[in-house]
Amino acid sequence: MPFEISWFAPSCVGDTARLGVDDPTRRATFAYNERVIRLADDLGFRNVLIPSSFVPGMDPWTLAAAVGPTTRSTRLLPAVRVGEFDPPMFARAAKSLQQIMGGRLTINIISSDRAGESLSSTDRYRRTAEAMVLLRSFWAEEHVRFDGQYWSYDLATDATRTRTPPQMYFGGASELARDVAAEHADCYLMWVEGVDAIAGLVDDVRNRAARHGRQLHFGLRTHIIVRETEAEARRAASDLISALDPDVGRRWKESSHDHQSEGVRRQDEQRAAAGDDGFVEEGLWTGIGVARSGVGAAITGSVEQVEAKLQAYANLGIDSFILSGYPLDDEARRVAEMLLPRFEVGYLE
Repeated sequence: MPFEISWFAPSCVGDTARLGVDDPTRRATFAYNERVIRLADDLGFRNVLIPSSFVPGMDPWTLAAAVGPTTRSTRLLPAVRVGEFDPPMFARAAKSLQQIMGGRLTINIISSDRAGESLSSTDRYRRTAEAMVLLRSFWAEEHVRFDGQYWSYDLATDATRTRTPPQMYFGGASELARDVAAEHADCYLMWVEGVDAIAGLVDDVRNRAARHGRQLHFGLRTHIIVRETEAEARRAASDLISALDPDVGRRWKESSHDHQSEGVRRQDEQRAAAGDDGFVEEGLWTGIGVARSGVGAAITGSVEQVEAKLQAYANLGIDSFILSGYPLDDEARRVAEMLLPRFEVGYLE
């Protein structure tokens, strides 16, 4: 089966050749984002995740609308913070961008607070589930009558109904997040962990989905450090964090809105269990977690080792890989040259 192998856009700050060293040529500007996204398109990546954060950077939806029509074959996966939109208006906007892009829009649903809001996890995920139900309804039904905890509507759907609704990707490691994914997502996204840990997550969410009579795709979000030899890859990993002040890294993590999430806790536990070299198991290096609140590990090794590691995850049922490397432009070329020819690359259907 083909895999969806995707890349990552620099819509948030922090893309650089060495963590902690600002690179003025790789800041989160429109020009740099356009360059990376169009490069990923040219190189054959099948999707590009455009992340969202409260830190300075580009708005994912605006960026997708601006760059999407200029790409040829890659899909775009803008992160959408459901605490900040009105479902029918967003459904209409997504229908419009899907039409403009010729069906190449996908959406990464983020369970978010509104700016300045602080809901409990339970309330946030209830609102997220409600939002996903509403989006499907506005895209598929002729009339939406809905009276929920957060939204109520009695609306015709002429402006929102479409035959090509965008797929919804959704991630989260907590019990509540897994429940939402199992019932509502098209693709459940996970941050990279050891093979056994990912196997446990896949089995758990697959079983939850089965209780709803559903099947879904599984995606893995990971950094990649691939070189001709393992020794070269390990040197590249060491070089990546060679200039990082640990206090600066800690402040970076704590400034992120999700630094206390279950996913980050799991990433931190993984890093704590690693050996002195930062490897928690063969081919999985955890050093990036010193400075990142999100995914904090990288599949690291020779071309053959990285290929084998990706295949090990694929054997668990992963059929979407969202990759990134530091810096995003240089590593996109390296990954495309070394890894893409080794896989049959396609789209999630």
